[in-house]
Amino acid sequence: MPPKNSLRPRQQQILEFIEQFLDENGLPPTVRDIQRGCKISSTSVVDYNLRIMERDGYLKRRSEVARGIELLDETGQPVVNGSVRVQIVGSIAAGEPIPAFSTEGAASAAEFDIVEVRPELKKKHGRLFALSVKGTSMIDALIDDGDVVVIKPTSTARNGEMVVAWLKEEEEATLKKFYREGDQIRLQPANSTMEPIYADANNVEVRGRVVEVLRQF
Repeated sequence: MPPKNSLRPRQQQILEFIEQFLDENGLPPTVRDIQRGCKISSTSVVDYNLRIMERDGYLKRRSEVARGIELLDETGQPVVNGSVRVQIVGSIAAGEPIPAFSTEGAASAAEFDIVEVRPELKKKHGRLFALSVKGTSMIDALIDDGDVVVIKPTSTARNGEMVVAWLKEEEEATLKKFYREGDQIRLQPANSTMEPIYADANNVEVRGRVVEVLRQF
């Protein structure tokens, strides 16, 4: 799907109206709902813009149904009940570091190959991915073994943020709170029984920041 900023202003307005309508009503709007809600001159203008948005992969329409508009996520799949699908790309250590985005243990999270998140996350953070957590080093932050963390890709972090940290020399990744302390980085677990990891700042690369935790019960 093209980035949303490639939409024309009218189409962006229509897309945001559909998202809001779904969130508030649990079902998609009709073409007439869109015309009224966006103060568009006619339903034919709405239809024209919907056809362009369908062509470009933002939505899918079922012409035989009055409320047949389906928003599509970045994978080209329908957005379910206003939620957005995010793909789990592997697992991340909340304990001793492991190879980045390891697919080991993915079978334990096979049913979560795709997870659904609140549409507000997508609007706020843009592109997202998810990782299955292995270990209990973040247990005091209410992140347990088997939970899923939703990640915003980024190469920067502020002190205290929970990040996916890549240790370049070791070629390993870990989920920890990030603190820059002079020329070194402290990767702090949220578990009173575990010690922090200290590394030269040049050896630590931030791969992403946690924006949501999906807990498994």
